[in-house]
Amino acid sequence: MPLSRRGFLTTTALSAPPLGGTSACAEQRSDPEPVDTEVRTGADVLAGEGWRRLAGRRVGVITNPTGVLGSLQHVVDAMHASGAVNVVAVFGPEHGFRGTSQAGGSEGNVTDPRTGLPVYDAYGAGPEQLAGMFRKAGVERVVFDIADVGARFYTYIWTMYTAMRAAALTGAEFVVLDRPNPIGNQVAGPVLDPRFASGVGELPIAQQHGMTVGELARLFDAEHVDPPLGQRLSVARAEGWRGRAAGAAVPWVPPSPNMPTRDTAVVYPGTGLFEGTLLSEGRGTTHPFEIIGAPGIDWRWADALNAAGLSGLRFRETSFVPTFGKHAQQTCGGVQLHRSGEVDAIRVAITMLVTARQLFGPLFGWRPDGMIDKLAGTDRVRALVDRGAGVDEVVGSWEAELAEFRRLRERFLLYR
Repeated sequence: MPLSRRGFLTTTALSAPPLGGTSACAEQRSDPEPVDTEVRTGADVLAGEGWRRLAGRRVGVITNPTGVLGSLQHVVDAMHASGAVNVVAVFGPEHGFRGTSQAGGSEGNVTDPRTGLPVYDAYGAGPEQLAGMFRKAGVERVVFDIADVGARFYTYIWTMYTAMRAAALTGAEFVVLDRPNPIGNQVAGPVLDPRFASGVGELPIAQQHGMTVGELARLFDAEHVDPPLGQRLSVARAEGWRGRAAGAAVPWVPPSPNMPTRDTAVVYPGTGLFEGTLLSEGRGTTHPFEIIGAPGIDWRWADALNAAGLSGLRFRETSFVPTFGKHAQQTCGGVQLHRSGEVDAIRVAITMLVTARQLFGPLFGWRPDGMIDKLAGTDRVRALVDRGAGVDEVVGSWEAELAEFRRLRERFLLYR
C-alpha cells in the first residue's frame, strides 16, 4: 500500500503578487465543549490490569508519540519496564515512532536508545512487506496504539489497515488499544468512491467517519480484510467515554507535526481539503489548517465567511508568511478560524471553497495532480464548486451515501 504523503501533500511554492503583512499567531484557549472527565484509554485499562492480556506472546507494537498512558509515560516504555510483556519490536508509522520527522518522512530502521528495542520503519510498507517485518521480528501478537483525529485522509488508520492485512498473512493476533475520537462520533462528508482510492483514503468510509480506531478495525476486518482476522482481532476498549468530543479528558499529544492542538483536529476534516487547492493550508505557520490563504487574497473573504453565519466559529482576516510548503516565504492574505463551539467542519470548508472561488477567481484553483478528488474521495466536490453550485447543493450531494454509511457503521460501534 503506498502511503507517500510527501508525494501526495508536498508542493512547491507557487508564485503570485505579494501582499503586505506579517506572520500570524493565535491565542490558545480551552476546549469549549463539555467533556467526559473519567476517561481511561485502552492502554490505561490494560496497564491497570498489569498488562496480563498481552502476556505469553512475542509482541510487536505499532505506535508513535500519542501512545501514552494518562501519566504521559509511553506505552512501549511502560510495557518494557513492567517485565510483563515480551515486546520484541516496535514499528514506526509516518513521522516515526518517536515522532521526529515531518510529513512524508520517517525515522528509518533504528535501535531505540531508551529500551534497546529494534524499531522497524513501517512507513510506506505494503501488507507483504510489513508481514516480512513481523516474521523477521518473530511477532506473534501485534498491538496498535496511535491516536487518530477522525478524518478519512489522516493516514494512521490506513497504517492500521495495512497492519491488519499483514497480521492476517502471518497468523498473528491483532490488538487495538482504543482511544476516544477527539472530535466525537458525528459523521459528515462524502463516502469515498473506490475509483479515488489512494494513500489518503483506501476504503469507502465517510470523510469525517465518527469512529474510533477500534471501531474502524472491527469494520475493516468484517468488510475488507481477506482472510479476516476474526477471533484474532480484539479491542481494548476505552472506559468512561460516551462518544462526544474528548476534550481535556485525554492528554493531547500532537499526532503529527501539523496537528498541534485539539482545535486543529476539529476543523481538519474540512480544511484538510485545502491540501488539494492552490491556497496554502497553513503549513509553515503557527496554526496549520486553521490559517488558510494565498498571495492576493484580502479582507473580502473573512467578511463573506462571517456573513454566512456558520456556527461555532468566526473568521479573522490575517496576513502570514509560510516558512515552508505552498507560497513559502511569500506574504499571503487569508483567514484564521477562531473556534468557540461545535463546528460542522466540512460545511465550513465547502463554504470557504465556494466563496474563495466566487471572490478571487483566478487566484483560486485546484492542484493539477487531482489531489482534491483523492481527499474528497469523489470528483463531485470539485465539479460542483467549478460549476458555481451553492453550499447546500454541494453538501446535499452526499446525503444518500452518508446515510448508508451510518447504517453500516452501527454494527461496529462500541460507545454510545
